[in-house]
Amino acid sequence: MLLPLQARLAEAVRSAARSAFGAELGELSFQYPPRLELGDLALTAPFDLARALRQNPREIAARLAGELSRASGVRRAEVAGGGYVNLFLDRAAFARELHASLRAAAGPPRVPGRVIVEHTSINPNKAAHIGHLRNAALGDTFVRVLRHRGREVGVQNYIDDTGIQVADVVVGFLHMDKKGLAEVERIEGRFDDYCWDLYARVGDFYAEDPSRRGLQAETLHAIEAGGNETARLAAHVAARIVERHLDTMERLGIRYDLLARESDILRLHFWERAFELLKQAGALRLETEGKNAGCWVLSMEDSIDSSALGAPAEATSAPPARDSHPRGRNLEDESPRGRGSPAGEARRIDEDKVIVRSNGTVTYTGKDIAYQLWKLGRLDRDFRYRRHRVYPDGHVLWTTTSEAGFPPLGAAKRTRTMSGGEFTSPPLKTRGGVLGGAPLAPPSSMTDDGEPGAPVFGHARAVYNVIDVGQSYPQRVVKAGVAALAGPDAATASHHLAYEKVVLSPATARALGYAVGADEAAVKVSGRKGLGVKANDLVDALLAKARSEIDARDPERDAPARERAASAIAVGALRYFLLKYGRTKIITFDMEEALSFTGETGPYVQNGVVRARNIFAKMEAEGHRPEELAGRAAGLDLGTMLEGEEGDEAWSLLLLMARSDEVAEQAVKAEEVSLVAKHAFAVAQAFHAYYQNPRYSVLHAESEDRRAFRTMLVDAFLRQMDVLTSLLGIPVPEKM
Repeated sequence: MLLPLQARLAEAVRSAARSAFGAELGELSFQYPPRLELGDLALTAPFDLARALRQNPREIAARLAGELSRASGVRRAEVAGGGYVNLFLDRAAFARELHASLRAAAGPPRVPGRVIVEHTSINPNKAAHIGHLRNAALGDTFVRVLRHRGREVGVQNYIDDTGIQVADVVVGFLHMDKKGLAEVERIEGRFDDYCWDLYARVGDFYAEDPSRRGLQAETLHAIEAGGNETARLAAHVAARIVERHLDTMERLGIRYDLLARESDILRLHFWERAFELLKQAGALRLETEGKNAGCWVLSMEDSIDSSALGAPAEATSAPPARDSHPRGRNLEDESPRGRGSPAGEARRIDEDKVIVRSNGTVTYTGKDIAYQLWKLGRLDRDFRYRRHRVYPDGHVLWTTTSEAGFPPLGAAKRTRTMSGGEFTSPPLKTRGGVLGGAPLAPPSSMTDDGEPGAPVFGHARAVYNVIDVGQSYPQRVVKAGVAALAGPDAATASHHLAYEKVVLSPATARALGYAVGADEAAVKVSGRKGLGVKANDLVDALLAKARSEIDARDPERDAPARERAASAIAVGALRYFLLKYGRTKIITFDMEEALSFTGETGPYVQNGVVRARNIFAKMEAEGHRPEELAGRAAGLDLGTMLEGEEGDEAWSLLLLMARSDEVAEQAVKAEEVSLVAKHAFAVAQAFHAYYQNPRYSVLHAESEDRRAFRTMLVDAFLRQMDVLTSLLGIPVPEKM
């Protein structure tokens, strides 16, 4: 709401600067005075003009203030300090326009071009954990904010189904548990939890006899080659765990548009084509001596100006020893690659520049370059696609495929059948949807281009990759490779949303059954060692605590209603806690703090909405019609209503709500969704503060006009919070 007004005022300032001083002003910014008596907006343009014109900024401010006093929507303009122009808005007109815009719920103009956000991207070798939840919550919320601000967004989840982590689990099944594909298919229960424990045991298996690492290499080569029992077992493991990951994220309201599988990048020869183009562009050189002899290396210095690559973000974990593909995009993932400290970065910079090793294998950075080029529409290759899952609301999740019309290798039990004229695949059981259970096209309509009807997934104007901070340098290498082929604009269009790890408070670790030392301030997780909080276990624990709180507060509520409320509170608590911190801050997760109904928490934000709904419910019970009353407020003398002590408090609330779109746009530009979380809390806090004053009661208002005015405020709050909670992915229960 404030953005259009600021745009109009900015144009008025530019016009005044041209007519009064013959000067052109560029982009203008507005500030918010700390107190209402200083105004609603502050303009700093006089200082910019003063530097350019070598004139007194206060005199310039006086000229501009005179012009702005006549601008639409401005009550008066005052000169303050050394040259600020403080603007006092027409409160009545602004309040009417704000409420009307919230009731109309019209979005911003569509921004041309497609945007891709890749997030989650967990290695499909074991259960998701709390670190993965931070990645997914950040990515999902950023997608919601982008769409809210008019962007067309495609959400991609990269599946490293041929990576070393999957190979390790296969080693465990074949060489430790002595299970082949048939036996593994018969494993019941939470398969991802089973593999979590197995993966930890594989680490011990290698440690007992280092020569066993050879099994890892053999298994990885067999997986990459395909067409063998080992590859089919790996595909089965990856497929089942991906379904578990999708179900886990569905519990938090997180969905995707495309699963991009690494096996398809390999089989469709994306990397070979990218390698050919990089060589043709002279971006790669073959080292003939030194430690990288026989390797193809990317010359970053020659490919792009360092300013376009972006500054490397700090990281905190130690550098691993071995190179592999770490597309489980989390610090807590135990990928043997890319989790280095700044010092570790310096030690491995030369290694990261290696794109093809001397043995002919491609580093994950090379595969990432090919994938990024495809996302940006700069690779003359494309995937084939098929429907993977249909969510309960009809949203279709697609997956890449390298076999026209066929499910992935290894899905042994998912043989295709004809039924009622539809070409279907019997689904694996899942919580949030179906795997392969959506109607597919009959075989005759399958083409070399895959299943018909697939949307366009590449050709993005901008790409945002949500990847942990430890991979900042590899991401810069990817940008350099993209720049070498597609130019600096393509590199600038590649964004790395880096984030830090999540650790546990000692109290939470103990509550989840972990032994904690007396001197430990935080408990780190390690999936390789089997130490950590599985995402589902954490959600279950939060759900149990929320259920217990609800049972104590309202034991008479029926069981389904209690369960719905507990689920909403648990999800809201978790998502808000993961979102309220800046991306580069380490989070110490504490369950008690997250679930608190007071303080900066998800339940506090939810409670504000529930409280407002309760006001309307009580009004309806007494015969009032809140919607009609709120609409009638537009015809009141709002100027008088917005005067005095109550008027100032109401105006502060309205002005804060009006900043929501501006905050969302700032979150897009800064790539920082914590701004939206903080803003939602501030709006809820302002609402609580206003309605805790018994003199501002809606039900017992001193006049019908005053009741209508206060009803308008509640209505505006509910509509604005509906937007903000939706952006944050926070469901709101009927009752707390």
